[in-house]
This record gives sequence, C-alpha cells and structure tokens, in this order.
Amino acid sequence: MLWKKESRLLTHQSQRQKKKGKACNMKITSITILFWPLSMLLLSDESQTSKTEVKCNFTAKNYALIPANINKNVTILDLSYNQITLNVTDTRVLQTYFLLTELYLIENNVIILHNNSFGNLSHLEILNICRNSTHIIQQGAFTGLDKLKQLYLCQNKIVQLNPDIFVPLKHLILLNLQGNLISYLDVPQLFHLEFILLYGNPWNCSCSLLNLQNWLNTSNVTLENENITMCSYPDILKCYNIKTVPYKAECYSKFPSSITEDFYIHFQSISNSTFNSFLDNLTRNSERESQGKSWAFLVSVVVTVLMTSLLISIAIKCPVWYNFLLSYNHHRLEEHEAETYEDSFTGNPSPPPQISDTSYEEITVIFEQLHQFVVDDDGFIEDKYIDTHELREES
Repeated sequence: MLWKKESRLLTHQSQRQKKKGKACNMKITSITILFWPLSMLLLSDESQTSKTEVKCNFTAKNYALIPANINKNVTILDLSYNQITLNVTDTRVLQTYFLLTELYLIENNVIILHNNSFGNLSHLEILNICRNSTHIIQQGAFTGLDKLKQLYLCQNKIVQLNPDIFVPLKHLILLNLQGNLISYLDVPQLFHLEFILLYGNPWNCSCSLLNLQNWLNTSNVTLENENITMCSYPDILKCYNIKTVPYKAECYSKFPSSITEDFYIHFQSISNSTFNSFLDNLTRNSERESQGKSWAFLVSVVVTVLMTSLLISIAIKCPVWYNFLLSYNHHRLEEHEAETYEDSFTGNPSPPPQISDTSYEEITVIFEQLHQFVVDDDGFIEDKYIDTHELREES
C-alpha cells in the first residue's frame, strides 16, 4: 500500500513539472513572437546604415579645388593634405554632398572660414580643419551644422574667437582648439559640450581669464590635458594651469561671477528682442513725425531767408540813414549855455600862462581866437565854423 501511495505522489509531481515546463515554454515563445519584429527592425537599420555608408578618400592628391565628380551619396569624405582653400567654388561643390556625416580637411590652405561655408551639410557630425593656418573665422561660418558633434580647429593661427560662432552648434560634444595663438577666450554658449582641448595656446592668466576658469570648474565640461594647459603670462603664474591659477580679490571685484554672467546673458538675449522692437517703433514714429513737421521746417527756412534778404537790401539801398547818423547836427545854443561858453574864454580870472619862447605872431593868433567868441548885440554866439576872414572883409 505504501508503495502505491508513493508512486501516485511521484506521478502527480511529474505531471506538475510538465505543466510548469509547458507554461514556461509558452511564455518564451510569446516573448520571442513579440520582440521578433523589433529585432528585425534593428537588424534592418544596421544593415541599411552599413549599406548607405559611402567613403571617399582623396588624400594627398594635390587638389586645389574640391572635385565635383564625387558620388553624391558620399557620407565620409577625406580631402586632407591638398591645396584646397575652401573658396566660393569649393563651397558650392561641397553643398551638393548634403549626405556627408564626416568631413576631413586636414593640412590644406583654408586661411579664412567664410559665412555659410557648410550651410547645406545638415547631417555633418565630424568636421576636422586642423593645420590649415586658419586665422579668421567669420561669425556665420558654422551656420547650418545643427548635428555637428565634434569640431577640430587645432594647430591653426587663431588669435581671437568670437563666442557667437558656436551658437549654431547646439549638439557639439567635443571642441579642439589646441595649438593656436589664443590668449583669451570668452565662455562659449555650448550647453551640450563635454570635452574641450585648450593646451598649446599662450594663455594670459590675468583677471580677464577668470570667467573661463569659473566655467571650467563649475560646468560639466572636461578640460583634456589639463596638466599641460599652462599659463604663459604673467611670468609669476607660468607654473599654474588655467584651471588652478590663483586670482586676487581685485579680479573678483572687476569681473562678475559665472552665475551673474549667465543671468546677464539670459537677460541680454531677452532685452535684445525688446530693444529691437522698441527701435522699430521709434523709427516708425520718427518717420511719421518727420513727415508731419517737414512743412513747418520748410516755412521757417523760407521766412528766415526772406527776412535776411530784406534787411540786406535795406542796408544797401538806403544810405541816407547812414549819412544821417554820421552827420553833424547844428543847433542853436541857449542863452545860459552861451554865457557859460563865454566865461570859459573871457571870464577866467587866472592869468594866461606865460610862454617864454612864443613869437609875436602866435600871440596875435591867440588874441584873434579869443575875440571871435565875443557876444553880439543880438544875444547869440557866432558859430565857430563860419569863415572869420569873410566877416573881417565885411566889417
């Protein structure tokens, strides 16, 4: 009896295990059925990417221009070690390869990066322009590179960089500025940047570099080769790298902190739009006011010209006024004025001054002059301008 019970128990357990095994097999098959389409899609995407990746290598061909007969489906183009200048013709040809994801222009003659040099390359992810003696990068040089992740500008002759040139690079992860002539760098507005290379530049570690140091120490950006990114000026700071150089308290008072600077940049971006709209409204109002007040200004100018010409004509054509003002006006002397005038010559009790060396003729002339102002019987004094010789002859 015991043996039969044990056999039954064993059979029950085996049946349970078989049921569990069937259930597990059903789950596995259902999972594989569900995920099979996804796995097929992933495999198909990988196969498509591997099929669509087209590489073209034209290194060391001594090309002066970018060849125009390349496969239009090219995705990786290497034009390193040539004589390409990236002029207007090169830009037009380059924009026809709109499927490019990687472009290498190492050691060419790209001295100037003009605006919209890569405008149609919206799929480009890697751009390498190292060792080109580039010293000018215009503000819109990287316009259109929305998906660019790696930018190499190493070993050029860049002296100064405008941080606004990096604004279109919204997905940039790596920026290589190694081996240039940069001594000062404004903080670039690259929010997705993870790696930056700055060694090999003559960094001036004065107070002007404080904002860059704060940005490197507070952001998530990794400074590659930090130990060899050293200061070149001043001499007392040559033993420090740009990330650890100590600054005096004067520098912190001269330059705002990174937080206030970020706030200022954000405020400036907002205020620029409002300021531009204010300028538009101001120019419109000024145009309206100028149109409304133009007639009044014209009338005032005409009236001023007429009045000025009238005054000039009066001054020229009426010389009588001028002569009248400058003429001598004769008038009759009053009686009391005549007496005072006579006393001044005849009634002076003081004797005349004695002249030692005067002659007889001079004494007679003085006497005649005094005699001319004697009062007549009619009570008037003769005018001194009347000719005395005529009066003598008449008398």
